[in-house]
Amino acid sequence: MAPDERRAALIAATVPLLREHGMDVTTKQIAQAAGVAEGTIFGVFPDKNSLLQAALMEVLDPARAVNALAGIDVTADLRTRLTAATEKLHRSFRNNAPIFAAIRTLAFTHADPTFRERMMAGRQGTVHALTELIEPDKDQLRREPSEVAGFLLMLVGATNHTASGGTDRFEAHEIVSLLLDGLLVRDNANHGGSQRC
Repeated sequence: MAPDERRAALIAATVPLLREHGMDVTTKQIAQAAGVAEGTIFGVFPDKNSLLQAALMEVLDPARAVNALAGIDVTADLRTRLTAATEKLHRSFRNNAPIFAAIRTLAFTHADPTFRERMMAGRQGTVHALTELIEPDKDQLRREPSEVAGFLLMLVGATNHTASGGTDRFEAHEIVSLLLDGLLVRDNANHGGSQRC
């Protein structure tokens, strides 16, 4: 196997293990998943951290964010579109919680600048995809669609992080209501039937 192919195979084997074990994954587990000897890893990567960083950079590919939000009905009303997007983001956070934790660990410890750039590009890819969903209704909003998109992503991330600490997670419709309506209880007749957050 050529070096580039071996590198790609090791990265592909590492990503699902990161979802399961986070930064605690071992090179032995990675080697077994890739079907190679453990020493093979160090012929391609100088150390375990370099392999984990390469795998996480693969996860941070901005195209993943765009694809994750594909398929949402762009003809639906804004609230419906944002609720569907929030549900997809919720699933991504839940399914990839150990990976997001590993990304945060690397970003704030010993990651190289390229990793941080990829991390920001991944976030910007998600914000851009959300902005495109919001754009058709920009006249209804007090803020620019990109700002609304960034705030929605922040809310999803914050509520999922809180949920991991044992607090009940906000449902998608609650987050969208918080974003679009605020926290004041309003008369349903003037509020489109939205529920209290």
